Amino acid sequence: MMLAADQGLADTSNVLVYTAMAVYALAFLAYVAEWVLGGRSRVARTLPTLEAEDKAARGAASAGPAVTVRGRNGTSVLERPKVVTRSANPGRADVPDGPGAAGGDERGDTYGRIAVSLTTLAFLLHLGGVVSRAVAVERGPWGNMYEFSTAFSMVVTGAFLILLLLRRKTRWLGLIVVGTVLLDLGLATTVLYTETQQLVPALDSIWMWIHVPLAIVCGGLLYLGAISSVLFLFRDRYEAKLAVDAQIGTFSRSVLGRLPSSATLDRFAYRINAAVFPLWTFTIVAGAIWAEDAWGRYWDWDPKETWAFITWVAYACYLHARATVGWKGRKAAYLAVAGFLCFLVNYYGVNIFFDSLHSYGGV
Repeated sequence: MMLAADQGLADTSNVLVYTAMAVYALAFLAYVAEWVLGGRSRVARTLPTLEAEDKAARGAASAGPAVTVRGRNGTSVLERPKVVTRSANPGRADVPDGPGAAGGDERGDTYGRIAVSLTTLAFLLHLGGVVSRAVAVERGPWGNMYEFSTAFSMVVTGAFLILLLLRRKTRWLGLIVVGTVLLDLGLATTVLYTETQQLVPALDSIWMWIHVPLAIVCGGLLYLGAISSVLFLFRDRYEAKLAVDAQIGTFSRSVLGRLPSSATLDRFAYRINAAVFPLWTFTIVAGAIWAEDAWGRYWDWDPKETWAFITWVAYACYLHARATVGWKGRKAAYLAVAGFLCFLVNYYGVNIFFDSLHSYGGV
């Protein structure tokens, strides 16, 4: 393979990526401060009280004195007075979230805003690193595992920031997003790093600008959905304990109690997965077309093709189960998490451990 046309730009890209990692680290500490040093909001603190009041109200409604009322046909009937309650189970309702949808107080909100500002700065540096790498190699910056990883983590951060702009209450994703982006970049710059090189002939195609970027975008969005599904599993168990007055530790109450409700997390994951599924389908189709152009066949059950299809089947089962069987809880979340694990096998496993026509990882 030929070396990059501009090694100076390649070095600049490396500096920008390392600088972005340093800023991501500061953002991570700010997110930790938001959750640890910021107290729970008034809404989060009053949820247990609301539950107790609702249970008392329902008990009063069932035990209230019966009164005689005159029916329409002149007969007398016994009725109990109706007591209006807020909710049968506030813990499982879509309760208003606190600052940043993390249920924190004003102090925590300040740390959260600082964290978002640092995340934005890190993203811009990250973007600069990816773009300068593309200019240096004079092609798309996703020709090996290092470039794919840096582009993937950039998409994850960018999607998170866009969601913040659109929804304004998804900051609860920040700690996990920034933490895993740091891990991904650390792995990319150490284990997966590859010197700037030109593409092998099979990859030198217009489909390189269609198939691979779509796979990166789909993976980044599916990752956000997977985070939501995992958090749903924890939050749902927390709410189940609230419903039966089970003993809940201080840590669980202060952390899980500040997440959005399980219904919100479940709906968030479903919307992302449902929106990405058509894009992932087109990504596989585009890959098949590219394979026919490069190797003379559309499909040969290569490990990369096989695991891409397995990932598609997993998410198809997830969407089908929700639409026909009505799975909206833990079963659906398990399917969503399994689907993303299949994507990770396709992402890391095939390129590193399998003998494949797609083994261009450069590892």
